[in-house]
Amino acid sequence: MIVKTKKYKLETKTYIWLAFKNILVDLWWVWLIPAAILIGSFFIEGALGWGIGISITLIVLYILFWLIQFTGITQMEQNKILFEKLSYEIDSRQILIKLNSKQGMPVTWDKIQKVKQGKDEYLFILSKAQFIHLPYKIFKSDNEVKFIETILKRKNFL
Repeated sequence: MIVKTKKYKLETKTYIWLAFKNILVDLWWVWLIPAAILIGSFFIEGALGWGIGISITLIVLYILFWLIQFTGITQMEQNKILFEKLSYEIDSRQILIKLNSKQGMPVTWDKIQKVKQGKDEYLFILSKAQFIHLPYKIFKSDNEVKFIETILKRKNFL
């Protein structure tokens, strides 16, 4: 069975938010650096103000760095296709991303690092900045959603 979706356009704001949320979870250990600086400043007399300032600066710079990166991805010419209306054909071999009936790109299951299932979406993560976002609303029926869930369980993603 092949699941064919309706056309779906990934909005740039949705992409930035999902990519940013994904990077925060994947690189959780980075948050230990400002915490260590802050905790270390408690033990050095007169360094608490510096510790707080450095920690806040590191956090703000880290967040700005990733937001600028993901915003830049949405502006690059070679990535414009990611933000066009695309349809998807999903089966047990691959996910076929289709621009139209003649142009498409297959993504095999081995290229997917992990899959996150939200309350109303699937997020197929290919890398830190590349993913396929499929909200349930683009599927034609609940049976198609259940079929994809079955495939994901067989592939050990869920």
